[in-house]
Amino acid sequence: MKESNPVKDKSKAFVVRIINVYKYLCSNKNEYVLSKQLLRSGTSVGANIAEALCGISKKDFLAKMYIAFKECVETQYWLELLSETDFLSASEFESINNDCEEFLNS
Repeated sequence: MKESNPVKDKSKAFVVRIINVYKYLCSNKNEYVLSKQLLRSGTSVGANIAEALCGISKKDFLAKMYIAFKECVETQYWLELLSETDFLSASEFESINNDCEEFLNS
């Protein structure tokens, strides 16, 4: 049986939240452009972390983790725009943005 990896588990949970925010924005707010950008950058965070964990060298690992970091910064940008244009409430924004901050401060 595979061991659980906290970083992989957290990033996957984050991606699931991003997907759910995307679905919410499309179905409840009829917002498709910014939410698609959010979906792309947000899911890329998890994908790059998953790739990093299978890196063939320390350099490969660090490169993928840095890409995940940059994608997380981009995800924050889209979240900020969605919040400032009232597609996300302050509490919705704060909740998912806290997840971004946790990744960026790790």
